Amino acid sequence: MSKILIIDDDKAIIELVKVNLEIQGHNVLVANDALTGIAIAQQEELDLVILDLMMPGVDGFTTCQRLRQQENTKNTPILMLTALSRTDDKVSGFNAGADDYLTKPFELPELYVRVRALLRRSGKVASALTLPEILHAGDITLIPESREVKIIDKVVRLTPIEFEVLHCLLQHHGQTVTTSKLLEEVWGYSPDDDVDTIRVHIRHLRTRVEVNGKKYIKTVYGGGYQLIPDGFMAKSEQSA
Repeated sequence: MSKILIIDDDKAIIELVKVNLEIQGHNVLVANDALTGIAIAQQEELDLVILDLMMPGVDGFTTCQRLRQQENTKNTPILMLTALSRTDDKVSGFNAGADDYLTKPFELPELYVRVRALLRRSGKVASALTLPEILHAGDITLIPESREVKIIDKVVRLTPIEFEVLHCLLQHHGQTVTTSKLLEEVWGYSPDDDVDTIRVHIRHLRTRVEVNGKKYIKTVYGGGYQLIPDGFMAKSEQSA
C-alpha cells in the first residue's frame, strides 16, 4: 500500500482525490496548507506528494523546493495539481522540483495513470520496463542500481525521471524517439499536447551529460530526440 500526501487548500478537491485514491488501495494523508504538509512530510515516509500551487501563505512552488531540501523527501515523487496551465507555470513547477504536472479540471482516470507512473518510477509499483544491470553505448554507461550515468570519466547521479529518459533514449540510440513514445515509456501516458514536461527534463538532462562541450542528445525537429552515444559538438543543438 502506497502512502500519499495531498497538500491543497481546496477541501472539495482534497475529498475527491482522497476518496478515489483510497478506492485504488492507497493510504492517503491530507494537509490544508503548505506548512502543515511540510510538517507531515518530515514525520512520515511518503511514496508520493500531490501538491496544489495556489495556496495562501506559502505557495506550491516554495513548498516543492522545501520538500526537495528535506532529506526524507528529496527523492519523493511530487505531482503538481493546479489550475495554472501556462507553459511558464509548468516550467516553473518542474524547475522547483516537481516530477509531473496535472491541470485542473482533470479526469480521474488520468490522475490514476499519473499516480501509477510516478509510483512505478519510485519502485512502489512494478515496472513493465526491466533494466539490465549496466547499459553501455559509446561514451555512455548507465548504472541502474545507483541511478548514475558515466560519461567518459564523469559520473553523475540522476533523478528517477532523468534516468528513465536517458535509458529510453539509450535503448533506441541512433534512432529518433518521438515525444509520444517518451511520454508513454517514461510517464506511462501519451496525451498529444503535453510536451512541456519532456522539454524541461531534456533541457536539464543535457546540462548533466555534457562533457567538455560535447553533447549527446540531439533534437530532431518535428520528430523528437536522438541519443548520439559518441557525442557531437554542434552548438545549435542546445535548445529542447
